[in-house]
Amino acid sequence: MTKTLKKRFTGLLVFMLVMSVLSACSGGSKTSSTEGVKQEITLNALSEPPSLDPALATDTTSGWILDHLYEGLYMKNKSGDSVKGLAKDVKVSSDKKVYTFKLRDDAKWSDGDPVTAGDFEYAWKHVLDPKTGSSFAFYMYYIKGAEAYNKGKGSVDDVGVKALDDKTLKVELAAPTGFLEKLLSFWVYYPVKKDSAEGNKNWAGEAKDYVSNGPYKLTEWKHNRSVVIEKNKYYYGKDDVKMEKVTWKMVNDATTYYQMYKSGELDLIQTLPSDVIAQEKDNKEYKVTPYFGTYMYMFNIDKEPFNNQKVREAFNLAIDRKMITDKITQAGEKPAMGFVPYGSEVNGKDFRKEKEQYFKEDVKKGKQLIKEAMKEEGWSKFPETELTYNTLESHKKIAEAVQEMLKKNLGVDVKLTNQEWKTYLDTTKQKNFQMARMGWIGIYVDPTPILDYYLGDSPNNRTNWVNPKYDQLLAQSKTEQNEGKRMELLHQAEDELMKDLPFLPVYYYSNNYLTSKKFKGIVYPINRYPYVRWAEKVSE
Repeated sequence: MTKTLKKRFTGLLVFMLVMSVLSACSGGSKTSSTEGVKQEITLNALSEPPSLDPALATDTTSGWILDHLYEGLYMKNKSGDSVKGLAKDVKVSSDKKVYTFKLRDDAKWSDGDPVTAGDFEYAWKHVLDPKTGSSFAFYMYYIKGAEAYNKGKGSVDDVGVKALDDKTLKVELAAPTGFLEKLLSFWVYYPVKKDSAEGNKNWAGEAKDYVSNGPYKLTEWKHNRSVVIEKNKYYYGKDDVKMEKVTWKMVNDATTYYQMYKSGELDLIQTLPSDVIAQEKDNKEYKVTPYFGTYMYMFNIDKEPFNNQKVREAFNLAIDRKMITDKITQAGEKPAMGFVPYGSEVNGKDFRKEKEQYFKEDVKKGKQLIKEAMKEEGWSKFPETELTYNTLESHKKIAEAVQEMLKKNLGVDVKLTNQEWKTYLDTTKQKNFQMARMGWIGIYVDPTPILDYYLGDSPNNRTNWVNPKYDQLLAQSKTEQNEGKRMELLHQAEDELMKDLPFLPVYYYSNNYLTSKKFKGIVYPINRYPYVRWAEKVSE
């Protein structure tokens, strides 16, 4: 081989090697290309979102949609960390009680108008206004004067939120709050366009009136059928939004939405029918993720038989939680013998692992407690008892299992009733129940937002249980700057809750999904449903 030919041959080999490496890096196939592919995805909300007003939304369904429509001062990144969103700069006083936020100059509403600090001030004070009736207003009690105003004992002028100019928001806290950044990414802290909301009380009820400031805008809302959102061209980060259009169907029957996924009508589903989990577990489209929340039954302690603590304890002792997670849910859930789920770590220690269970199944003791309660209350016959749950096949199966266990282990007959989600929320809010299903997910990963559920004045606490010591311990924990001491106060609070047992914890959540292999980049947060802003469809 001549020197010239040798050079040409060597050059050809190098070229082929480089092309081979480039091909490997790009995936080497059309399936990874998004060129010419419509960036649209169809999800399943299960049911109608009860409210798309950030001040009134209290459920994960509404929150799922709101998190795509709005952005607060802070937002969650792909890793689930709170990072600056509409806040481009923040200054904190030396006592850590005064925050001054500078808003991005390019922050706009979906109608093209600028987002102002006044929109934040309006939205937050609207949440706190007693007339609004926000169940999540207590998440703003960290702000100076917020609790007093919300409870009708103070003036709106004393609330520590003030727009200094169009792009400067001053926030005064009641006490230093180390997790403020996490709070500010929660939907109750989203801005609302003052002009739109003040001029139309039903602004959040229809797509045509709806204005938002996040990656997407609401373009269609067929009530009880579907919600459609599309990329917001005025969003400052629009170039980072890959998915152009997101549709949520509202199909509550698990078998039906599973079949819709299999036929390609849905691109992602969660909460699979339990009878298909075994056959799907080896499917590459199947995914199980942790979910920072607890599935439980609330007891209305003002109604018989749950006015007696011994009955509440007996019910807790009579339930085989492991059977429920192993045979019914089958998606990696863990039996709950406490309230705070696994996953919250401080100083390298998981809060739940420090005290994993407060009780264990004990049918013999449960029977004895029922006898003692009946004697104490003078019941010759155990009171009629009703367990209420919201309509969903998985809830039905769990309720039926609990019904059977209570009959077998305690000799107690329990009637089952179910209601559609929106009606169910109203029923439980009015405390018109004896025993009712509920799930509670932490708005951020810490014991505090879980334990806050049972605060005596929390609108979410529908049990009528009030324990001053519990409330005091939680209040102390929120001003404690030493993390070790803060955790100890939270453990003490949970001790009080688990002593009185105004509820029956069943399991700590996990989420199971089927996601079409046509998509990549979907984020599965530990305390939210999937976030698809960064998702991409790679093939038709």
